[in-house]
Amino acid sequence: MVSHQLRQGIPVLDGFYDAPDAVPDEPGQLLRVEPYGGDLPPGLEAHRILYTTTADDGVPALASGVVAVPAEPTGPVPLIAWAHGTVGVARACAPSLGRDAISTEGMPAMDALARNGWGMVATDYTGQGTEGDFPYLIGQGEGRSVLDAVRAVHQVAELDVSPETVIWGHSQGGHAALWAGQLAPTYAPDVAVVGIAALSAASDPLALAQVVTAHPGALGASLGISFVVAAYSRWYPDISLDDVTPAARTLVREAAARCTSEPGSLVTVLTGVAVSADTPILRTDPATGAIGRRLRENVALGPWQAPLFLGQGGADEVIVPRLQDDYVSRLCAAGRPLLYTKYPGRSHMGVLEPDSPLNADLEQWTQDRLAGLPQATTCP
Repeated sequence: MVSHQLRQGIPVLDGFYDAPDAVPDEPGQLLRVEPYGGDLPPGLEAHRILYTTTADDGVPALASGVVAVPAEPTGPVPLIAWAHGTVGVARACAPSLGRDAISTEGMPAMDALARNGWGMVATDYTGQGTEGDFPYLIGQGEGRSVLDAVRAVHQVAELDVSPETVIWGHSQGGHAALWAGQLAPTYAPDVAVVGIAALSAASDPLALAQVVTAHPGALGASLGISFVVAAYSRWYPDISLDDVTPAARTLVREAAARCTSEPGSLVTVLTGVAVSADTPILRTDPATGAIGRRLRENVALGPWQAPLFLGQGGADEVIVPRLQDDYVSRLCAAGRPLLYTKYPGRSHMGVLEPDSPLNADLEQWTQDRLAGLPQATTCP
């Protein structure tokens, strides 16, 4: 894994991501489309798309992504809206810039797409590829990017897409999936969301930040909290780098400029572990003050009109299983029906590997949602 990262360079931004001279204010409008030549699962063909969306503060924004559909469709194609996990917060980290925006690498049930005649649209969110600020664990910005990608795909002339959409997301993308499903009835009632699958989801950013702060020396913990602070300080006027301890400010700035596939991010992580072993990154408890308030705002609590499935690895080293248990208990207590399945022995990424039982479960669950079948609930 390390040697692969050391060989891999940062993709270069090109003119596809630049704003055209005239940009409509209406979200979900397709602006540009071109073939995408990435490493796709068998039986699919793909395009890159540029479209309008809305930033968290209500300001019009642009986002990019990739849509893949069966090369030989037999009818209108149901759409899976994929929300990607953490890759960084810098503009050059956009998955659509590389070859793995829709691939068998780090994504579940990819062989199910062509087999079932499903398509997939994978947003980069705003601020990756396009100009703007990246909404890392900022639910409104993430969710709107996901929903507007679906709207844009329906405007690609050569595609025959059916109305039904199922949302899948992993890690940060699980957080985005929860928010997209919650926002859909009011923000995008024209998008027919029939199911939401949040996998290893960063569902409770506040609880996650508290765990990271309590165990700062964990590999990658400093990088994760740095991404949060960097993104929140750009989006929210009441948060700034003054909330970071002086010794860690260089780390946060470095992390904000890195992608997780970039060799330099390894150095950043290791430096962060060394810094945080002696000095916490945040100056105060993340549950207090403006940071605590903003983290709480970004916990999706529903309601969801479409069936909700949460999948969690039992050995997840990033999203500690008890955090997901607590989140699910909170939703159940609030009367939010859901299906919660844990996969013993599966790590954060291991839950997505080809031999993981999650893949078959997710495929069957998606088939049931597209068939309009009712979902059982695991809430008491």
